[in-house]
Amino acid sequence: MSLWRAYQGLSSRARLGVGLGLLAWGTIGLTWGDEIAEARKFLKFSDRDKAQLEKITPKIVVVDSSREEKP
Repeated sequence: MSLWRAYQGLSSRARLGVGLGLLAWGTIGLTWGDEIAEARKFLKFSDRDKAQLEKITPKIVVVDSSREEKP
């Protein structure tokens, strides 16, 4: 029996629970993954690594569109 068939065999309420659980797991991993790894000493980012990451991170600039430029 494949994993997909086992999933399809679940009730709709159980499939909803599995889906929400996977979404929560992914959200927690993306949100707090680095902090958890640093706290448990799995990953240790140097200041150089953090500076390189900051350099390639996109910057968002907000432009006030209500002002009209006059020629």
